[in-house]
Amino acid sequence: MTTQPLDLQAVLAGFDAPWSPRIVANVNDYDIRLARFAGEHVWHKHDDTDEFFLVLDGSIELGLREADGERTVTLTREQLFVVPRGTFHKPSSKEGAVVLLVEPSGTLSVGDEHEEVPDTVDVTVGHRV
Repeated sequence: MTTQPLDLQAVLAGFDAPWSPRIVANVNDYDIRLARFAGEHVWHKHDDTDEFFLVLDGSIELGLREADGERTVTLTREQLFVVPRGTFHKPSSKEGAVVLLVEPSGTLSVGDEHEEVPDTVDVTVGHRV
């Protein structure tokens, strides 16, 4: 764990791959991840954890499959949303976005259950900065 400030712009300058989150910090047993979103991710769900999304730049869409049907939540800069555990969701961004994610350490980027993963999505528990 670092005891120095971390410049998120410097972290972003170090990678351009979408759907390949970087672990920028840990808080207790949680990863703070920084990710670029571009295009579509995959439908997936996390059985045992909620997933926190905070848009730092751009906008994203979160497709949600809920008990009463599907809906889409749109988030723009400085908006956040928490996807409840066990909810199938599909993040996407038409124009590209930078998103801060909070998840328990070791959480797989494609969840516990997911559709087929294309080459454009990094299946990872995050890449440490």
